Amino acid sequence: QVQLEESGGGLVQAGGSLRLSCAASGRTFGRNAMGWFRQAPGKDREFVAAINWSATNTIYDDSVKGRATISRDNAKNTVSLQINNLKPEDTAVYYCAASIREDGSRWYFFSSSNYAYWGPGTQVTVSI
Repeated sequence: QVQLEESGGGLVQAGGSLRLSCAASGRTFGRNAMGWFRQAPGKDREFVAAINWSATNTIYDDSVKGRATISRDNAKNTVSLQINNLKPEDTAVYYCAASIREDGSRWYFFSSSNYAYWGPGTQVTVSI
């Protein structure tokens, strides 16, 4: 079993920045690709960014491309998501997720069904 725990959410003004972190644990956690998703009130969960196990492949949704950076530290079993120039439409609960694969295509990472493990989420609220 893999456990994921997000941190770093909060209230921030538009134009500001946040760094979300995800700590992974569990004896079955290993060479997993990782992703970030978000869900705004009344909307479906949507893909934000993903990174393969070796950190050689990163993928972003167009809504955050150029503003977000996903990274990982495999020695510490952590994954981070930095988002700059935050906008009110970035307001959502952000979820960290672990895939059972080391890598995949862009479309593989976009689908939430390809992630086996999820954290409880962290709220990000961007005020005008």
